[in-house]
Amino acid sequence: MAHNSSSRRRPNILITGTPGTGKTTTSSALAEATQLRHINIGELVKEKKLHDGWDDTLDCYIINEDLVCDELEDMMEAGGNIVDHHGCDFFPERWFDRVVVLQTDNTVLYDRLSRRGYTGQKLTNNIECEIFQILLEEAKDSYPEDIVVALRSDSVDDISKNVEMMSNWIGSWNPVV
Repeated sequence: MAHNSSSRRRPNILITGTPGTGKTTTSSALAEATQLRHINIGELVKEKKLHDGWDDTLDCYIINEDLVCDELEDMMEAGGNIVDHHGCDFFPERWFDRVVVLQTDNTVLYDRLSRRGYTGQKLTNNIECEIFQILLEEAKDSYPEDIVVALRSDSVDDISKNVEMMSNWIGSWNPVV
């Protein structure tokens, strides 16, 4: 499907990355700075029960991707959304004008996830996911290369810089007519 922004007046941005890379912090700050709507997929899934139960091994809900896409369709068509999720390959390509992959140094990430109470396999899986840059690859496989950008997210300072850069991008965004 060709990349088009249909009738969107404001862009849609996907902020993805391994858990602990600062997606929600970045998305909230960006939403505040730009008046775009922040959609946290994890919260949405919980709130609207868009899941097929709980996965004990991975300690999270089993997302029902079709239900999530149905729920978001109208909002995404309208534009002006910041979608925050640790995966990116099930959203329709046409939804996004920019896909941001946040990346964090492994030692920083390890500390952040440990503080969140991640242990054992869950901790190992997420650190390996980051080491092998799995989400960046996933994003590049799922979206046009020119809309995917990887940003460093190790510190509060990085987050501020990223928010400022993305705010400027949103400010200068022109819908393709």
